Amino acid sequence: MSKICVVEDESSIAEMVRLNLEMESHDVTLVQDGAEALELFKRNFDFDLVILDVMLPNVSGVDLCRLIRKKSNVPILFLSAKGTTSDRIEGLKAGGSDYLPKPFDLEELLLRVAVLLNMTPKAGEEIITIGNCQVNFRTFVVVDTISKQETTLSKKEVALLQLFYSKQGEVISRTEILDKVWGKDQFPTTRTIDNFILHFRKIFEDNPKEPVYFISVRGVGYKFLN
Repeated sequence: MSKICVVEDESSIAEMVRLNLEMESHDVTLVQDGAEALELFKRNFDFDLVILDVMLPNVSGVDLCRLIRKKSNVPILFLSAKGTTSDRIEGLKAGGSDYLPKPFDLEELLLRVAVLLNMTPKAGEEIITIGNCQVNFRTFVVVDTISKQETTLSKKEVALLQLFYSKQGEVISRTEILDKVWGKDQFPTTRTIDNFILHFRKIFEDNPKEPVYFISVRGVGYKFLN
């Protein structure tokens, strides 16, 4: 069971989202005012996912997102009637993980929630070990425990690494990676993924030309072994 905070001021939408998330066995905290959410996040932040309306009374969802990002890398899904490209870019630049314009299909909402939760490390696993390296998902920093060298990952690199970590031993297609990490509104090429994997191999593999963690599956995608 995941703990999800829904910040939405439209009562009908808020109750619909809450009810359906609870039917999926999630523990839902519902807040309908931006200022109230601000105080909640300042006091205690213990959520696996936050769903934020952009246009809220008193404090906007974008401002709340910026506050959350100061203390957590938790996935954030924006809901908004403002669905232009510039609005989506603003939300994503503030630290949002995904953006769903209103009106939305309930099945799509639940699917996006499932994807975002699947990319979240399990409790107690904000720091994981890959080979000689420790990865901190909260700070985005990788530390080589032997050389003590530190590498800072980008947000996309962290999202991709979290996806691999959540599906250890499974073959993940390039299409699935693009959909879950970049989303359907962005159009990178599969070569972009290949470049990310090459960078991971330089960081984590003893011999990048003979990888043991990030394995290519010809014609399909990649598999992560740890």
